[in-house]
Amino acid sequence: MEQHIIELPKRIVVGEGALKSLGEHFRDMFPSGSLVFVVTGPHIINSLYSDVKQILEDSGFSVTYAIAGPATVDEANRVAEEAKRDRADVLLGLGGGRSIDLAKYAAAESGKEFVSVPTAPSHDGITSPFATLRGFERPYSKLAKPPRLLLLDIDVISSAPRRLASAGFGDLIGKYTAVLDWRLAHNLRGEYYGAYAASLALMSARHVGAYARKIGLGSKDGIRALVEALVSSGVAMCIAGSSRPASGSEHLFAHALEMISERPPLHGEAVGVGTILMSYLYGKDWVRIRRLLKEAGAPVNAKELGVTDDEVIEALVKAASIRPERYTILGEKGLTRDAAEELAVKTKVINGD
Repeated sequence: MEQHIIELPKRIVVGEGALKSLGEHFRDMFPSGSLVFVVTGPHIINSLYSDVKQILEDSGFSVTYAIAGPATVDEANRVAEEAKRDRADVLLGLGGGRSIDLAKYAAAESGKEFVSVPTAPSHDGITSPFATLRGFERPYSKLAKPPRLLLLDIDVISSAPRRLASAGFGDLIGKYTAVLDWRLAHNLRGEYYGAYAASLALMSARHVGAYARKIGLGSKDGIRALVEALVSSGVAMCIAGSSRPASGSEHLFAHALEMISERPPLHGEAVGVGTILMSYLYGKDWVRIRRLLKEAGAPVNAKELGVTDDEVIEALVKAASIRPERYTILGEKGLTRDAAEELAVKTKVINGD
């Protein structure tokens, strides 16, 4: 068995009003006077950034920032160069998935510490050591580094648009088929399979399933359950040393749909619909998956995703080619167009209500 290194977040802070304790945790973990380079979006810079800056400066740290551009490798490298030029000691991702991924990858490239302060629960990248950026040879996640500190303020995250929580739910429900794909690759290809990491990922999916309705309503109990499950899914990837426990055929479909669609859905939304499709292929209870997604307010068909029926079919045909080295239920060659259309119709992803 090949060895892999398990790198985990050193400290995870979850709770209402947790942002107020950011300075305290920084004092515990980083030298006084360190320069914190905040990577954030144009919306957050006009809202939370000033609070974060004040908290850190009051705690003895210097703060500068960069506005996150597109989620690309080139942009991440630009951020890394800017952080080096400012002689930053810590890169802090403040915002949604784009800001977190850019800061995470830039920190790894520049050899700096990384701190994650998400403002939305849209995917499990808030904890994982993987960054999803365009510009690699294929549209999938690359190993970067896990956050040294992950701070999750339930008040802040609960105020994010409801759609982002639904997307996070979709990303998590995808662990059901991701783990099946991982086990299939182990059985047929001899790929390493980590039972503990797989169990942790599955627990994340089961946990949010029990809170689907509360997540759909946007209640704080539901959002906290969602956030904690996103954390455990990210930790599962840290333990596995790959994204296998969290990303399988449902993610391949999502990546393909994001590539070909004129108006791509949110990643987690596409993953949720992909889970319906792949659950059917596995002979699992796809109707239950569909019901849970509806309860959580997530899309279950092409119309709700904002894509065309043809785009769904094309994504199903293309999915297996996204990561040919990653064996899934789609096999080596993937689905024919006729098989893809039949699958989408049977699961009500197209021509359904």
